Amino acid sequence: MEFYLKDDFIKLGQLLKAANLVENGADAKFEIQDGKVFVNGEVEYQRGKKIYKDDIVKYNGQEIVVKKI
Repeated sequence: MEFYLKDDFIKLGQLLKAANLVENGADAKFEIQDGKVFVNGEVEYQRGKKIYKDDIVKYNGQEIVVKKI
């Protein structure tokens, strides 16, 4: 799936919510803290991690490729 940024970046927790992969910010927080989210092939534990154009986020069998509008 592709996600298009309007700004220069989006925080990881916000991306999971915006891509409809979690229902709310609390779910995103726990999934990230539990080591279930990967950014560019590495486990990411920071909900506030800034995600930029060309980053690849993987979660629960889904892959999000981040693009810029």
